[in-house]
Amino acid sequence: MSLFRPFLATNLARKGLALGCVLLAGALVAGCQVRPLYGTASTSGGLGDVSRVADQLAAIDIDSIGTNVVGRTLYNELTFNFERGAGSGEKKYNLKVLDDVSTSAVAVEQFSDVPSSFTTTMNASFVLSDIATDETLMTGRSFNSASFDFSNQRFANLRASREAQERVAKAIADDITARIAGYFASRS
Repeated sequence: MSLFRPFLATNLARKGLALGCVLLAGALVAGCQVRPLYGTASTSGGLGDVSRVADQLAAIDIDSIGTNVVGRTLYNELTFNFERGAGSGEKKYNLKVLDDVSTSAVAVEQFSDVPSSFTTTMNASFVLSDIATDETLMTGRSFNSASFDFSNQRFANLRASREAQERVAKAIADDITARIAGYFASRS
């Protein structure tokens, strides 16, 4: 019996240590506040109204981005992300987005020297400014890429290229929206 006593003591000590660590972690996390970024519930404790972020996003006026597929898709996605499908009243902020889109071959068939895969890449720089004071509030850059396969069917190639451009624009719009929402959340 004396052989099992040290084992039991160390096993109980391990369990006690693990329980203590869990309780310590719980105490550390208890001080953190989690609140919805786009929510409509108001919080207490001087933190302001959480819906303020959604209201500020809806108050952003977006300059025209471009006439190509990527520019139109980026503009439409940003508009939907900011206004959430509902119109907004007064615009307080202005967003200017400059985009650079390129497509390059990334794979070539060995015997025919024909590209078999392409990558569409988009770099976007954006500036958020206050309309009333013309003060720059935030600047940033976003980057994304999407690949598509090339085949011997012309329409399939055009459609694959367009879908890759739309995927890139949607990802850039989501990134810009998240960054600007984070900016407004940190200010409230």
